[in-house]
Amino acid sequence: MEYQEFIESKRIKPKFFGHDAKDENLNANLSPFQRHAVKIAIKRGRFALFEDTGLGKTIQQLAWAQEVAGETAGKVLIFAPLGVAFQTIREAEKFGFPRVSFAHNQDELINGINITNYEKLDKFDLSVLAGVVLDESSVLKSYMSKTKRALVDACATVNYRLACSATPSPNDYLEMGNHTEAKSGTLDMFSEIE
Repeated sequence: MEYQEFIESKRIKPKFFGHDAKDENLNANLSPFQRHAVKIAIKRGRFALFEDTGLGKTIQQLAWAQEVAGETAGKVLIFAPLGVAFQTIREAEKFGFPRVSFAHNQDELINGINITNYEKLDKFDLSVLAGVVLDESSVLKSYMSKTKRALVDACATVNYRLACSATPSPNDYLEMGNHTEAKSGTLDMFSEIE
């Protein structure tokens, strides 16, 4: 084996859990950089948008959720703080997304985009969902918090996963690690490698 082949064999290769999204399927209100980020997030399937305030994470997560729901003919659930949930519903209307349904429990889920607040996690079986979005995903910050542990466990079987946050500190390795927590020998939450 040549040295270059040896080095190449050690390279970490990302796994892709998603699909290629077509431009015409994405919301027309996305700016070019937002469209690019959404397409990458959809192709990866498990992704995090760590973007500063005001860069449009809400429209991106809605576009991601709409594409995942459309591709899978399934249900996508966005978890958000309560006040943010209703703001997201208003943003969806503003940008022309189809109905975003606020769900209090599993029985209220519709095919398409659903939203609820983090406190209602125990009312849902996430294994039946096509995708999950964690809005304000800084909820994962505390390594052993009850909410963080419950989210990691509940999301384990969901193929499409998106975390959105403006708050991760670039040097806060614990918080960054929590977004890609190792569990059962795989990087569990939002990425996985071969």
